[in-house]
Amino acid sequence: MECTAESVAEAMRAVAAVVVEHREELNRLDREIGDGDHGENLARGLRALESKLDEVPSSPGGVLRLAATTLISTVGGAAGPLYGTAFLRAATSVGDVASVDGEAVAAALRAALDGVVARGKAALGDKTMVDALTPAVAAAESVAVTGGGVAEVLAAAAEAAEMGADSTVRMVARKGRASYLGERSEGHLDPGARSTALVLRTLAGRAR
Repeated sequence: MECTAESVAEAMRAVAAVVVEHREELNRLDREIGDGDHGENLARGLRALESKLDEVPSSPGGVLRLAATTLISTVGGAAGPLYGTAFLRAATSVGDVASVDGEAVAAALRAALDGVVARGKAALGDKTMVDALTPAVAAAESVAVTGGGVAEVLAAAAEAAEMGADSTVRMVARKGRASYLGERSEGHLDPGARSTALVLRTLAGRAR
C-alpha cells in the first residue's frame, strides 16, 4: 500500500479530530507539569489545517508542508515550532513524489525526529516528545528494511511511540517548563510524548 496526497490529507483530518477529542486530556497532563495549554494549542493549529485541506495539495509532501506552515503560524508555545519542524522535515524528505511507500514513511519519520531534536535540543530521557518519537522511528525503520508497507511501518511506529510515551512517567524532566519541577516532575506523563503517540496511532489507523 502507498500513500497519496488525498490519503495523507484524510489522515491529517483524522489527526485533527483525535487531538480535538483528547484536548482536555492533553491540557490536564500539561497542567500537571507545564502551563496547561498543550491540547488547546495543538487543537487550534490542527483545526486551522483542516480548514485549509478543502483544497488538497498535489503531493503527500505538499500536504505535510501545509501542515508545517499552518502549525508554525497558529500554534503557540513549544508545540508549534516542534511539530511544525517535524512536518517540514518530513515534507522535505518525501519531496514531490505522487505517493510514498513504507520505506519513504520511515525516512520521513527519521527526518521529523532529526528536526525535533535540532529545534528543541532534547535527547532521549529528557521527558519530551523525543521519548516517544525516537523508539517510533527505530521501530518504523526495522519494519521498512524488511519490505514492510505503509500500514505495517506506521503500526510499528505507533506501538513503539505509546510505549515510549508511557516511559516518560518514570522520568525526571530535563527540558522545558517541566524541568523547573525537578524531581516533582516524576510520576507524570509528558503531554508532548502523549500527543506524539496519539498522532502516530491515528496515522497508523488511517493507513489500514
